[in-house]
This record gives sequence, structure tokens and C-alpha cells, in this order.
Amino acid sequence: MRLEDFTYDDVGGTRRRGFCPPGFRPLDVRTRIGEGEPCFRRAAEAVLTWEMHRELGLGIDASADRAAPEVDVTVTLAGVIKAPCRIIYTVEEPRRAGWAYGTLTGHPECGEELFVVERTGDGTVWLTVAAFSKPAKWYARAGGPATRGLQSAYARRCGKVLRELCAPLSEA
Repeated sequence: MRLEDFTYDDVGGTRRRGFCPPGFRPLDVRTRIGEGEPCFRRAAEAVLTWEMHRELGLGIDASADRAAPEVDVTVTLAGVIKAPCRIIYTVEEPRRAGWAYGTLTGHPECGEELFVVERTGDGTVWLTVAAFSKPAKWYARAGGPATRGLQSAYARRCGKVLRELCAPLSEA
């Protein structure tokens, strides 16, 4: 993986829970998705195959059908704003699954974002969206606090959409 392609230095930083480099803003949103192994498997698949993002109404142009290290993904917002990124790492464990991407040149933000589904010991399934970022484009800077609010709303919406996708399978 060519680290010089990324628009920030701390590539892989989301592996450390709560890590946020100086000058970046942290984000950590955890949403309860449901209960049970079938719910976990469905949620993991929806995250790993871009289905959750597509259900959000985002355009996804990925170099692979499934998240994997070094897969390039361009997310298109409102049909206009293009956000190029690259998958840094994936997690596929019996109780955790997901991936993190880092921003590439042209992304409105600079930083890293993690989407991970976890099944806790009591069977509850959670989605965590964690990130550190700062504006990279003029319009992201101009948005100020509104830009941060949109990022938080987006993370909460990810949880809502995933909960809806998994509702028929949840034991709750």
C-alpha cells in the first residue's frame, strides 16, 4: 500500500479506539442494530459489500464487490460531490466485521473512517462508525460546524439503515 497516496499521515489510526491526531476532529457513533447471529451475519455482509452505503442513497464506485485492503472506492454524494478513498484494512472475525478507508486526493475531507459491526457477549449487534477528519476542500471548510453536524447525522443514518436491513433477522 502506497502511503503517499493518502491525504493524511496517520494511516491505520482507527485501529486504535479513540485515536485522533492533532488538528483532526474525532467521530464515534455507536448504534444498536439488533440481536443474534443471523442479524450479525446480515449486518456484516451489508457493510462489507457496500449495501449499507447504497441503501443510504450514495453512489458507490468500487474496484471490487467486497471491501478488501487496497480496494479503491469513490463515494458520490447528491450525484455531484465525489469522495475518493481506499480501503486500508478489513476485519472479518467471528464477532466483528467491517473496514476502514483513508481519504485520497479530491475527497472533501482529509482523514480516516471505520465502519464495524460487533456482536457482544449478550448477543447484541452494534454498528460503530468512528473517524478522524478535517476539511480538505473549501466548501467543507466553509461549512464549519454544519459540516461536522452532517458527518454525525450520516453516521447515525448508517445505523438506522443497517437496523432496517437487519430487522427481519433480529431476535429482539
